[in-house]
Amino acid sequence: MARDVRGRAPAGPKPRIQAVAAAVAALFVLLGVLGFIPGVTTHYGDLAFAGHHSEAKLLGLFQVSILLNLLHLLSGLVGLVLARRIAGARLFLAGGGAVYLGLWLYGFAIDRETAANFVPFNDADNWLHLFLGFGMLVVGLLLSNDVGTGGRLDTPIDRP
Repeated sequence: MARDVRGRAPAGPKPRIQAVAAAVAALFVLLGVLGFIPGVTTHYGDLAFAGHHSEAKLLGLFQVSILLNLLHLLSGLVGLVLARRIAGARLFLAGGGAVYLGLWLYGFAIDRETAANFVPFNDADNWLHLFLGFGMLVVGLLLSNDVGTGGRLDTPIDRP
């Protein structure tokens, strides 16, 4: 059997959970970048650092702020790093899904005209957080069911 430069057996195709995690993470990076582009973000001149006073809307629908765009970029970059390992992909998708469901609950419960709406949230954001959170959680849990149960074992995320 042929070996790679380091003497290890050649790697097969990545498990689907890693590919999905990388795709979701890349989407977050893309959304973070698009939030800073005038034209893609309507009312770009009204983009505030944080809070419900930001009137800028990504694609004319989702209320955004500089803080939210930076959070999208950061979560996307973290997701790309975590997607390199099976355990990291699971953590990113299932953990990130749980976080987005928490954001949905928070956005649903708060008065959006107060300082509690610091991210900011509108109705479109709340629906997006619900579907994104549920989708990430389900994919993170379902795609990882048979990974590591007979094929290659994954190295724990805290070890090289």
